[in-house]
Amino acid sequence: MSHDVACVGLMILDVLGRPVERIPDGGNVEFIDEIRLTVAGTAGGTVIDSAKLGLKALAVGAVGDDEKGDFVLDTYRRHGIDTWAMRRVDAAPTSATILNVRPNGDRPALHVRGASDHMWVDEADYDRICTGRFLHMGGSGLLEKMDGEPTAALLRAAKARGCATTFDLIAPGPETMQIVAPCLPHVDYFMPSMEEAESLSGRTDPDDIAAFFFDLGASTCIFKWGAQGSWLATADGGQRIPAFAIDVVDTTGCGDAYCAGFIAGLNRGWDVVEACRLGTAASGLVATGLGSDAGIVDFETTAAMLETADVLD
Repeated sequence: MSHDVACVGLMILDVLGRPVERIPDGGNVEFIDEIRLTVAGTAGGTVIDSAKLGLKALAVGAVGDDEKGDFVLDTYRRHGIDTWAMRRVDAAPTSATILNVRPNGDRPALHVRGASDHMWVDEADYDRICTGRFLHMGGSGLLEKMDGEPTAALLRAAKARGCATTFDLIAPGPETMQIVAPCLPHVDYFMPSMEEAESLSGRTDPDDIAAFFFDLGASTCIFKWGAQGSWLATADGGQRIPAFAIDVVDTTGCGDAYCAGFIAGLNRGWDVVEACRLGTAASGLVATGLGSDAGIVDFETTAAMLETADVLD
């Protein structure tokens, strides 16, 4: 087995600055404390954090033939991430975001969709991609060429080859359920934010929301819920997994880190509740610094948070 997890989907270069209280008038300048470049995205952030947590990780996505793509691929290699399944495309620049991080951690964004809309997974590559224990699909909604049935086909192939599948999305709109619904019968762990889950289902009670996705074929639902932690819903019922008390700097990539921590827990044989707690710890650590790769050092220090951090009510 060449990898533990294949992270497929949205790969972004983030340019972040903090703290940004306002955009200067005209051509004026405001001085801030920190600017960083990071690799992010619903698959890109997860694959970085998975590698930090000790997983052998494969990145499956697309970047442009530009300096931003060079940065993304170099960052993956420095973290020991396998990049053979990354495509470079001429049709668009690397997907990128400028984030102005406010003092409270909010992050209004300016985004170029770019190369991720052109990513594609050939059926001939299914065998190599689906050899790990897990396949994480991240970014549906911003993957124009892969959204819908192509993603469902990949997830179906992963399940047929014995992979456990996790699924996250981004920026749902009115058409998003049309691309998500065909995928859910092939999803073991559906992992949107609570806000996204409410928007897609039109419901507000966590158990009712989960029932909506169960009816469409999802096996387990995990709704990431910010300061409230997350909601785990299985066939046996639902429960809240509380968050840890942290000093929030920037919430960029917290959901992606949760997915990585959850997968890392399952990979070590932990039960689903403990895996959710590890996801919560990973998410909390990322919020303590700037960018989607902040806070997480390795598995040991992340797992230690489960014993040392205060839990929010």
